[in-house]
Amino acid sequence: MASLVRGYGKYLAKRIIIMATTLIIATYLTVIIANMGGLVDEIVKSQIEIEVSESMREDPKLAEMTKEEKEEYKQEMIALRLRARGLDKPFVMRSFYYLRDALTLNLGRAMFLRSASGSNRISTIILERLPWSILLYTTGTIINIIIGLPLGLYMGRRALSKLDRGVSMFAVLTASLPSWFIGVLFILLFYFYLGWFPPGGLVSTTHASYWSLGAVRDIAWHIALPLMAWVITGFGGWAYTTRNMVIHITHEDYVLAARAKGVPEGLLVRRYILRPAAPPIVTMVALSLIASWSGAIITETVFGWPGLGTLFWGAVSNMDAPVVIGLTVIYAYLLVITIFALNIIYGLLDPRVKTGAR
Repeated sequence: MASLVRGYGKYLAKRIIIMATTLIIATYLTVIIANMGGLVDEIVKSQIEIEVSESMREDPKLAEMTKEEKEEYKQEMIALRLRARGLDKPFVMRSFYYLRDALTLNLGRAMFLRSASGSNRISTIILERLPWSILLYTTGTIINIIIGLPLGLYMGRRALSKLDRGVSMFAVLTASLPSWFIGVLFILLFYFYLGWFPPGGLVSTTHASYWSLGAVRDIAWHIALPLMAWVITGFGGWAYTTRNMVIHITHEDYVLAARAKGVPEGLLVRRYILRPAAPPIVTMVALSLIASWSGAIITETVFGWPGLGTLFWGAVSNMDAPVVIGLTVIYAYLLVITIFALNIIYGLLDPRVKTGAR
């Protein structure tokens, strides 16, 4: 027992070191890429110089200064603003400061983007958008799981039936179509032709509280089309993947031997089919739920949904590097925590993991 605990502890410690190293490297690469190797900072420096020059032209107190005094004053003001933003040091040194802040979730302030309340704090901007991404994509992912997993299990046990062939064909077709494309078709059908649902947005009218009954109805009315598009393109893939997994496990020797011994079908499914399939299914569920928090750029743009996808697009379009870094780091942390939790769950589902066995 003690050797199993030590082996499991070593396994988890090794995984922690690997994931922490991966997180640090990925975050630093994000800092470099988001800043375009320092180009974004150079653009900000240029903007600061322009702002200082414009403020000096509008200041009547500087009219009596000589040209040399004005230039000296200008350089002093530029230096103060650069120092306030930490831009007075080389980019290589600043990149490590950015890395430190990102890893400690000290996300700082956005350069251009603002929240609905006018705040430029990145944490405020992200927390303002996060609930709407969770509401749309996490709800859609849960619906896909609820429909896809039981359907895939049923298909796997009745392979090559009419239902199996029909759903498999549907899954292959929808997997090749992005959700935003289905969304455009839904807008044409349900908005332009039928007039049942709005083409996008979060609400039609301003509400005092999003928790009021009127606001909930308004949001549900607006979320219908993007949610349907997300589910239509998602549940077929879940069903098809589960179906293939079940078929593969069903033809394993130990399952065939258990069926030959007369093991009841219900017990055979629970113990001999579902349990071996549990680790990959748990992995798919966990990673899909975490991925749903990141939103979808094109889908949210098509429907005008105020989630993290549109925020990410706005940050990239405006070259707001701090927001890009903040969004990426938060997702990286969620991913690392999820993977670590999965390693613990694997140890409960598969005893071989506890000893670090391959």
